Amino acid sequence: MNDTRALTIRQPWAALIAHDDKRVENRTWGTGWRGQLLIHAAKTADPIERHSDPVTGGEVRSAIVATATLTDCHVCDGECSLWAEPGRHHWVLTDVRPLAKPVPCRGALGLWRPVPELVAAAHSALIGGH
Repeated sequence: MNDTRALTIRQPWAALIAHDDKRVENRTWGTGWRGQLLIHAAKTADPIERHSDPVTGGEVRSAIVATATLTDCHVCDGECSLWAEPGRHHWVLTDVRPLAKPVPCRGALGLWRPVPELVAAAHSALIGGH
């Protein structure tokens, strides 16, 4: 059984995960789930964007932009990453792989379960293949 999950993230943060060095996602809530995660760029951008430099892929909306592995989730002390927001749940991402071409789809709130066809399409679109 495929236990891949997806997480919708507003831009530019989704692109910074896919194409830069952002390897944490700050959330107000945590999760005990670990495993393969699809990174989904939300339909709307962050209205309080604090990142002023142009971001590769930052214009992509409503699409899967990368795969990753969620390996840890802890309350952040503000010291564990340059991307840290103290007091937030710090979702630690490893094995991040950007897609060569984003896979359009609707997102959802929370940690959501993508249909198998979406997971397959994301894997087919990975840079360098599966």
